[in-house]
Amino acid sequence: MQGKTIVITGATSGIGEVAAMRLARQGARLLLVARDPRRAERVLARLRGAAPAAGHGVYEADLSRVSEMKRVGAEIAKAEPRIDILINNAGAFFSARRLTEDGLERTFALNHMAYFVLTCTLIDRLKAAAPSRIVSTASDAHRGARLDFTDLQGEKGYDGYKAYGRSKLCNILFTRELARRLAGTGLTANCLHPGFVATRFGDQAGGVMSLVIRAAKLFAISPQKGADTIVHLASSPEAAGSSGGYFYKCLPATPTAEARDDAAAARLWAESVRIAGVDL
Repeated sequence: MQGKTIVITGATSGIGEVAAMRLARQGARLLLVARDPRRAERVLARLRGAAPAAGHGVYEADLSRVSEMKRVGAEIAKAEPRIDILINNAGAFFSARRLTEDGLERTFALNHMAYFVLTCTLIDRLKAAAPSRIVSTASDAHRGARLDFTDLQGEKGYDGYKAYGRSKLCNILFTRELARRLAGTGLTANCLHPGFVATRFGDQAGGVMSLVIRAAKLFAISPQKGADTIVHLASSPEAAGSSGGYFYKCLPATPTAEARDDAAAARLWAESVRIAGVDL
């Protein structure tokens, strides 16, 4: 990883922060995309302590807004001639349905559209560094989820857990279609289930669900263990030839039939292009 540049979202706490620190210690240069400047500066200070000569940096953006996704992607692309690895890791759980400024349901916006837009805006820089990698954090919460393409924004009835599960299904379908489109370019795309991890995740969900998630975390694994598969997919030689896969505990896993639906993956891609106005 010596000298490689990594762009990572969701690295100001939890598994993202652990993964960023491990990759920095391996010699990588980390560029954080973060919404909270105080948390970002704290993690940046830790990264600089671990690898002071690497030139780590922070880009501030609210990844729930399409305009912010595009802006930060353009800023990074302008500043960086090549990017070796993109780690899409930012995500959240929301108990109540709320819309972003773009009129998108915020779970769908943050957990899926941010992955899609940032990947599309940085694709030329990733191609310049080929062989390069795109790693996206999905979840086994996709099990039982189905996409209703007539209601991607949850207007017909909102349930926080179902919305989260659908967004994680989107992550797997996005990875599948991305890998297909990148075949032969030297870029790989994989996603992962980190396990149920004791992090800040869900603390701001609101309602009874916040209490349920906090109680469940008593039985969760540590962020250190949860970050293992991110680091594996980003750095290990064994993962270099894999693309389009879903991984758990650093090994290939089989997602649901809904997550292996190529027609749904292509349709989700087309919808994402329509919403954001960007493509590969």
